[in-house]
Amino acid sequence: MAIRFGVDQIILNNPSWKTSSIGFLTNDAARTFDQTHSRIALIKAGFNITKLFSPEHGIDTKGADGEKMKDGVDPLTNLPIVSLYGEQYAPVEKDLDGIDILLFDIPDAGTRFYTYLWSMTYYLEAAAKFHKKIIILDRPNPLSGNLAMIEGPSLDESVASFIGRFNIPIKHQCSLGELALYFNTTKGWNADLEIISCSELKRTDLFLAWKQTWIPTSPAIQNFNACLLYPGFCFFEATNVSIGRGTTYSFEWFGAAWLNMDAIVAVCKNMFSEDLAMEISSVAFKSNKEKEWLPGIHCTVKDPENYDAVLNGLLLLKIIKDLHPNHFEWAPYPTNANPTGKNHLSLLLGIPNAEVLFDLPLQNWLQKIQILLRVDYWKKEIEPYLLYK
Repeated sequence: MAIRFGVDQIILNNPSWKTSSIGFLTNDAARTFDQTHSRIALIKAGFNITKLFSPEHGIDTKGADGEKMKDGVDPLTNLPIVSLYGEQYAPVEKDLDGIDILLFDIPDAGTRFYTYLWSMTYYLEAAAKFHKKIIILDRPNPLSGNLAMIEGPSLDESVASFIGRFNIPIKHQCSLGELALYFNTTKGWNADLEIISCSELKRTDLFLAWKQTWIPTSPAIQNFNACLLYPGFCFFEATNVSIGRGTTYSFEWFGAAWLNMDAIVAVCKNMFSEDLAMEISSVAFKSNKEKEWLPGIHCTVKDPENYDAVLNGLLLLKIIKDLHPNHFEWAPYPTNANPTGKNHLSLLLGIPNAEVLFDLPLQNWLQKIQILLRVDYWKKEIEPYLLYK
């Protein structure tokens, strides 16, 4: 039998609380196994959803990265929407007046700096604070739950932000339900929390095993290849190198007008051998931001089960920087959560003064990075909260 998501399971379970007043944090990427929007399927099944909450990118998942989202009305259900990526990240007391149950169903991208995870933690914390029962409709991690594929660095909480609120690895290899259990205990929130698990899910299952069509989780994660590359390519946001936002290849491509393509291709083909599970090709793209066609590198993950996304992304960034000392620059990345855009690399990587690392000679840099990426503690720490074998 194929995998079924938490939303499919709760509809089958027909819980007694379905007629209670329900607040629902969700978006258009949240679908049942048969591709029905979760909120539509639940309402049709008799669940009394009275208010919606939305994360970054809005209920329709189409808001630009880092763009402030406003409250509104859902065109699919006519329910009011409270934005949790605007003036506030968590529901306040008045938002929860008359609500008995808080429900959560949002697909994740499996990476620490993808903000849906942190919206979930604020939602969970609010449930504890205002004494509301919270139910997480769990979904698999598209990058799998394979703990052998965990990659750091750990987060130094001196650089905590909305793209890294608490100390976990960049590639944590957990579902949001598992992380909800972990944070609810370790942060002492002790909310009345229930996880509705997926069925027929193995920890080693990647997205490909779900036998589903990819639904873009946000404008820039348009397919599974982008999701695989995202944990490493996102670091290019902190530079003057484009990662293709506004094209159909966002997070699969990086480029700039000043790239020395011959040198990049030669170095990459030498370093990214067969065992590194990635194929590269030189291409040119033009996005909404760039007026001219930019030369760049398109990357395709050939072996998703063995692809070290963070290591490979950082290595590409180091190569680009070292090959272009007169052109490469670190750059701010303004968002609603970080209006100045400063220290973006440190916030992503979870390390103070992260830019300094890239001044090291390549061999010294590689030794340092490999140490940072090892986060052996995480397997033991998360083990009591794991839901899938």
